[in-house]
Amino acid sequence: MAGAIELNDGQSRLVLTPENGAAIARYDALVIGSAPVPLFKPGDGTGTSGCQLLVPWSNRISGGGFFFEGRFHAVEPNVPGETFPIHGDGFQKPWRLASRTDTEAELVLEDGAIGPYRYAASVTYALRDGALDAWLTVENRAGMRLPYGLGFHPWFPRADTTLLEARARRVWLEDERHLPVGVVPVSERPAWDFDRPIPLPPDWVNNAFDGWDGRARIVQMEEGIAITLTASRELDVYILYSPSPDAGFFCFEPVSHPVDAHHGEGLTPLDDGETMSATMRLDWAVMETDAL
Repeated sequence: MAGAIELNDGQSRLVLTPENGAAIARYDALVIGSAPVPLFKPGDGTGTSGCQLLVPWSNRISGGGFFFEGRFHAVEPNVPGETFPIHGDGFQKPWRLASRTDTEAELVLEDGAIGPYRYAASVTYALRDGALDAWLTVENRAGMRLPYGLGFHPWFPRADTTLLEARARRVWLEDERHLPVGVVPVSERPAWDFDRPIPLPPDWVNNAFDGWDGRARIVQMEEGIAITLTASRELDVYILYSPSPDAGFFCFEPVSHPVDAHHGEGLTPLDDGETMSATMRLDWAVMETDAL
């Protein structure tokens, strides 16, 4: 991968692609006595692997744009084949490497521009004792007050024995356009109630879960690895995208707001020059294959 940056702390390896939206292309556990274990689905970080940054919002905006404080702001679709604009444009732009060491790198974006948004963003990735910390910040430079959101979009390997634990209170239901059409307690959808580690559902899931406590656990039984994901309080929603058992992946996305929040709630209004930040941490540990 041209321009890729590798970080390594002896326990984990991280490969970053500044030209591809400052995405993570690989995050591997360096387990003694075995080949590196991919913690994210490996690839080049261009959309179906690794981990993308979601800025200045997460997921879809319907209606051709949104009203905010009495003014309509048009936003055009930004991904081929998608009816609605999705995930902002941070993941579509090259970022500049601002600084790096063997275990830490900061990347910056100065020219974020989609719809009414004009913004700057920065992300810092750091490896510490094998764990990955990511800090994402956005600054409003639009010259007017606008609603912002942030998130991370990791792609995880999925096997038959992959388990997920992620406590939430409610789940948003979606229509055929992948837009929300109501919200129900997760207790009404037992297959989606990840209060304890359970297998991913066999059917399509592409839903936002709110009332999340900011912590998730992914158990990869075949690899003997347990991953703990912790998100900052700004990221109180997660989106689970799990198309099918044979897809070979699923996405667990810590985000700051539900889908189509520009027509609902959950975004953070920022005045010109104001910032918002969010963090994500992933820890991993080797485990006994019969333990949870």
